[in-house]
Amino acid sequence: MKGPWFIETLARNGDVLHRHRVDSLPIRIGRGYDNDYILDDAYAAAHHALVEAGEDGSLVLRDLGTRNGVVHAGKRSERLVLTGNTVARLGHTTLRIRAADFPVPPEVRDRTMHGWEGALPGLAGTVLIALVALFTMWLADTQAYRPFRYLLALAYGLGAGLVWSGLWALGNRLFGRHARLGRHLFIFGSGVAALMLFRLVSSSIGYAWSIEVFTRYGSHVAIALVAGMVYFHLTTVKPEPRRRHAIVCAALALLGSGLVLISNEQRNGRLADELYMSVLLPPEMRATPDSSVDEFMADVAAMKARLDRERQDENGG
Repeated sequence: MKGPWFIETLARNGDVLHRHRVDSLPIRIGRGYDNDYILDDAYAAAHHALVEAGEDGSLVLRDLGTRNGVVHAGKRSERLVLTGNTVARLGHTTLRIRAADFPVPPEVRDRTMHGWEGALPGLAGTVLIALVALFTMWLADTQAYRPFRYLLALAYGLGAGLVWSGLWALGNRLFGRHARLGRHLFIFGSGVAALMLFRLVSSSIGYAWSIEVFTRYGSHVAIALVAGMVYFHLTTVKPEPRRRHAIVCAALALLGSGLVLISNEQRNGRLADELYMSVLLPPEMRATPDSSVDEFMADVAAMKARLDRERQDENGG
């Protein structure tokens, strides 16, 4: 390794907080003002460590007999060979040292979509949130029309969107340097709109053709949509690595679906969310013929016979 050398102070997530150039060896590190690199750390000694060239030309970090020592990979080391990727902790300060000829990876493809930021996506997301809140209230409203209830639903919807998006924007500011509140609002608005659209389409299809799977297992699709929304939030905060974000979100979706299945099994003895289809829509939306009374009574008789057998088995014959 050839100088100059750069001492990098690292955050817990590995990001570089500060970078300091040193032109020659040895490099004295400590809290004292006579060091080449001063640590503003009460847990570091006045003269904590020394960086020098080893006999084979490698860079070596040596502890100067301090109380807290030099820690690498969870273990204290009196002498540590530095490769450029070696991370050491001195007191409460985490750092690494790299030479000027240390190879760096190629630049990362820019996927941040700079043109889709600011007021435009924020406004679009806010409109989507408002429409979903008002439409949800309209579907659930069974009383006389009162504007106050719709204004309250609108306030709740926009408040939830701002809180959710604001938390992601705060994380974006901490880990991505820019808040990007507008884009997070758009992601949330698109997510809740997709959830509402799925609810309407699945209910209509399930009622029209008596396909109960749409209502009995619809919660798993909702979980997948929420996981997708979280994925887009994560890629906005940190565009890379996308594959890791996808794996994390897929794992969260599988975990959520598993917990729902376990809860359903414990609550009603079935994996389905509902014991029967509870969706009622106008009869004109039915695409399959209704069952006759005789068919209904036959199904009830078969159900009674099955329940009687189960009751006898539980009572021991």
